[in-house]
Amino acid sequence: MQIKEQLDTVVGDLMWNIVELHSQFEEIHNSWAQLLGITEPQWLMLMAIGELDEGRGVSGIAVAKKLRIYPTYVDAQTRQLEKIGFLTRETSSDDARYLRITLTEDARAELRKLSAKRQALNSTMFDGFDEESVHYLNKRLTLIAKNSRLASQKLTVGVR
Repeated sequence: MQIKEQLDTVVGDLMWNIVELHSQFEEIHNSWAQLLGITEPQWLMLMAIGELDEGRGVSGIAVAKKLRIYPTYVDAQTRQLEKIGFLTRETSSDDARYLRITLTEDARAELRKLSAKRQALNSTMFDGFDEESVHYLNKRLTLIAKNSRLASQKLTVGVR
């Protein structure tokens, strides 16, 4: 087998592994969401808001960017999460066109209840990895994600 064919095989294997991981992560996120009585996209929004909020709230645009979804979808879903008491949405004091979204104490309490289970799950998923290995893997995946976005843009331009 030639080197190019070997690389194509290795890249193909990697792509299928990523497809498998995506599927497994979707199932895991769905399970966490069900424990809170929300949908999987709402769960991801809670996670994104919790990660992005540095004490001043986070904009819906920032959440949309992190999750690579439309801001209007974030707006609709965060309205629902606000109704069930997991979020507060307040107009930004800097610019009235923007909302500042924060997790409520109820949401934080629910997430704390799940914390030990999440840590156990992470330990299972990353069994056999040390911190340095996970850091290295994350750096490589970040590079693949960046390069994938560039490849997607090239494909889109080429199709037009």
